[in-house]
Amino acid sequence: MKLGEKLRYLRLVEGTLRGMDREMTQQELAKALNKELGRGLSQSYLSQIESGARPHLTNASRMMLARFFKVHPGYLVDDPEGFHTELTSELRATEDRLDLWLIAGAEQFASDPELSHALLEVAKHRDTRKSIVLLGAILESPELVERLAEVLKPSLNELEPKSRRKRTTPGGTL
Repeated sequence: MKLGEKLRYLRLVEGTLRGMDREMTQQELAKALNKELGRGLSQSYLSQIESGARPHLTNASRMMLARFFKVHPGYLVDDPEGFHTELTSELRATEDRLDLWLIAGAEQFASDPELSHALLEVAKHRDTRKSIVLLGAILESPELVERLAEVLKPSLNELEPKSRRKRTTPGGTL
C-alpha cells in the first residue's frame, strides 16, 4: 500500500471514530492537527501526499501524523514491492483450495461412507498436498497398493470394483 492510500485510509478511520460516518476531509485533518497538537500541515501538503506528487513525508510530519492517528511512524511509508498484509502464503492458499475441493467431494459421495470419510481425512490432514502427492507415488507401484490394501483395509479386497475398465485420456489411462 502506498503512503497516500494509507493516509486516506487513516482519514476514513478517524472520521468514523469521531462519529462523522464519513472520512475526515483533508481540510478537517489540517484543522484538527492545529487544534489538537498545536501545529499542523496544510491541506495542500496533505493533498500532495495522497496524490503521490510528494512521495515522502519529512520526519517531523511523519511523527506528527503518527501521534495524531496513534500509529507507529513506520506505518507512514510506502510498503515495499510485493509486500502483502495477508497472513496466508501461496502454499496455504493452495492447501485451502485442496481442502475445499476434498470436502465438496466428500459431500458429493456421501452415499459411499468409506470414500466420503477418506476424502475428509485427507482434507483434515495438516499437509493435504503432501498426502495427495504421497498417494500418487503409492499408486505408481501397483504391488504396493495391493500390499497396503491387504494390511490396512482387508475388507477392500473382498469388494469387486464396479468396473475394471480404465478410461483413456489425452494424458494416458485413467
